[in-house]
Amino acid sequence: MQRRMLKRFGNACWMMRFGRWEFGGWVALGKQAYIRKVINNQLLKETGKLYIVIWVTVSKQMSIPKLQKDISSKLGVTFSGDEDEITRESMLFETFSRKSRFVMILDDLWEKISSEIIRIPDLCTGSKLVLTTRSLDVCRQMGCKVIKVNPLEERHAWNLFLDKVLIVAACMRGIDDLFEWRNALNELSVYKKSVGLEDEHQRKRVLIRFWIAEGLVEEMDSRQAEFDRGCTIMNRLLNNCLLEVSTLIKYGRHVKMHDLEREMALHITSVKPRFFVKAGMRLTNPPDEQEWSKDLEKVSLMGNWELEIVCPLEMPPPKCPMLTTLLLSDCGIMSIPDGFFNHMPRLKILDLSKNPITSLPDSISNLKFLARLSLYHCLNLKKVPSLSNLQVLKELVLEATDIKSVPHGMKNMLSLKYLNLSWSWNLIVIPNGILSSLSCLQELIVGDTLIRGEEVHGLNKLEFLEGRFYDVHDLNMYVQALHDREEPCEYQIRVGERGLAVTFNSRKYIELCGCNIYSNQSMLPRDIKELYIKNCYFDCSEEHLFSRFIQVSLGNFSSLKFLQISDCRNVKKLFSPNCVPLHLQQLRVWNCDELEEIIASERECWKAEWLRWNFVYQT
Repeated sequence: MQRRMLKRFGNACWMMRFGRWEFGGWVALGKQAYIRKVINNQLLKETGKLYIVIWVTVSKQMSIPKLQKDISSKLGVTFSGDEDEITRESMLFETFSRKSRFVMILDDLWEKISSEIIRIPDLCTGSKLVLTTRSLDVCRQMGCKVIKVNPLEERHAWNLFLDKVLIVAACMRGIDDLFEWRNALNELSVYKKSVGLEDEHQRKRVLIRFWIAEGLVEEMDSRQAEFDRGCTIMNRLLNNCLLEVSTLIKYGRHVKMHDLEREMALHITSVKPRFFVKAGMRLTNPPDEQEWSKDLEKVSLMGNWELEIVCPLEMPPPKCPMLTTLLLSDCGIMSIPDGFFNHMPRLKILDLSKNPITSLPDSISNLKFLARLSLYHCLNLKKVPSLSNLQVLKELVLEATDIKSVPHGMKNMLSLKYLNLSWSWNLIVIPNGILSSLSCLQELIVGDTLIRGEEVHGLNKLEFLEGRFYDVHDLNMYVQALHDREEPCEYQIRVGERGLAVTFNSRKYIELCGCNIYSNQSMLPRDIKELYIKNCYFDCSEEHLFSRFIQVSLGNFSSLKFLQISDCRNVKKLFSPNCVPLHLQQLRVWNCDELEEIIASERECWKAEWLRWNFVYQT
């Protein structure tokens, strides 16, 4: 990989159409080393083309006078100290102009530098400007050809380790004492554990949710606006190589942090604000009483999958009056003592995800400042205590649990903005009066749990809905309410029976399964993109299937891209001439034995080319 990159830069460096080159990438990846190799192995040997190499290291606290002085010293120009900025620019320009070919390297650039400041002549003469930076934004602003320096591939990293392991071995040469070898082995083991989760691939959306709950993203009028702000912050971190998109997981939905940055952050937060981070260190016991100090603000023990919290506790419950964040996800915790949370009055973020706990202690009910409670993938969790006191709770995640009913006191959670109950298969129905009381709800995800239309039609702040309605009447009630206000940005709605196990291409779809669409017309949102109809009742032989669907606003299903109809055995006709979804891209029909007609009038077919190319019919 390194040879390919060096060859690419070394060859292209002399192409006249690229006068500006920029090396970008994480800290400590060897950007300087690449450039030095090119200079030493190629550029300095071609003295017929190159007269001078100028290497200037630019600090983060860059000043224009200092930069001009550093460049001038490389060029052999002396400033008296009385010159103003414009005079220095002119002197540099005059000197550069006398150099027919040069390469100027600005190392570790943190922000854009205007070429007017250092007065570089036209680079078309064969001279080159090379920059190294961690910021993709700087690359874009400077108009450079970018070469990204990536971390070593695993096999190359292993070969490098084998090359350098002799240096480590030399440190132990001549040492015979067993205790020193045992200590060295222990230090290596501790280091291996300490790297823990810095290379873990964190989902972008989950990370942004934490930022919102922590208050790192300011509160805005809509959830989408907060996510947009969070994504903007994340992109800045990515562009400045403080985070990197994982290449090991598809779709670019995960990011990871460089281990050096993580170690620096842990060092900064070891004093004040006081963090205690032992993530992924294979702990089997929780921190002792001394480690649960009173000045702790954030604690992360996530990823210690053998951690055991003894019931009852062998020590007094932790007394952490300043603690705001406690991350205990994926720790293998079977149970939590009743009084464990008694002395954490300021706790805002509590993550107990991916633990085999069956119940939660009653002391959770007293966490009055709790803003986010995540119990994601606690597959054995059956009992959740009353949440009536959690009146400032904004996010509640009960996804993939074993609960059979919603927690008591949910009506009182008037600040709740995000509720996730999906994949909790034993939660069949949500009683009336609960969802309708959550007036601040912006995201509601209940999966296949049944809900009533009147429960959600009054949620005026709802931006995303994933759920299952009892019947078409509930769907109509909800869609009609959307006509009077702005529709949610995204929705995934099922109606009737539990639906298909399919992968959806859009976040704006509706699925009708086992519904009666003969006696009830179905209302559809104006921006629906996917519609699935399975095993629905339709007994009229003269009427077209799509005449049973209406939109609350004019649009003639103009947004519909995908339509799938299956197991509707008595359907004979699909579309009438005045009800053709003209932008449909794919139509799938199977097990509709009596189907006779797709569209009533052939004169409309020219408007819908999908009929010719994307129609699939199966019996």
